[in-house]
Amino acid sequence: MFKMYVDGDAFPNLLKPILVKQIERLKIKTIVVSNKKINIGKSDFVEYMIVDAGADEADNKIVEMLEEGDLVITADIPLADRTITKNAHAIDHRGELYSVDNIKQYLAMRNLMEKIRESGEITKGPKPFSSKDAELFANQINAFLTKHTK
Repeated sequence: MFKMYVDGDAFPNLLKPILVKQIERLKIKTIVVSNKKINIGKSDFVEYMIVDAGADEADNKIVEMLEEGDLVITADIPLADRTITKNAHAIDHRGELYSVDNIKQYLAMRNLMEKIRESGEITKGPKPFSSKDAELFANQINAFLTKHTK
């Protein structure tokens, strides 16, 4: 069975009970990696790992431990790209399943927006996380787990 990794530093509170319910139901070994203490909920299947502070420390630790077929929950597009490169899976907080077919497009858009911001242009940033986003995530994680835990 695959392992699940959660990029914990920006994991939305609305998703915590949704994810823990799936972890418990399917007994999925899950590792929450973050720069500070994070709690997604109580489960014997969840392990918490705190890494040194730094921009990509949690990402680097996840990629180091990641094996083919594992699942990463992250809103970090470069981490999702590194995950896909290792033949693993990535789902973002809003329910997007990243894949070989779409990750480069997401990465290019992210990089473009970063260049625009660096040039001094003011951009809106992402819309606030909503209950609709939580619903999309719940549907996507359920579909993924149904497909990959048979």
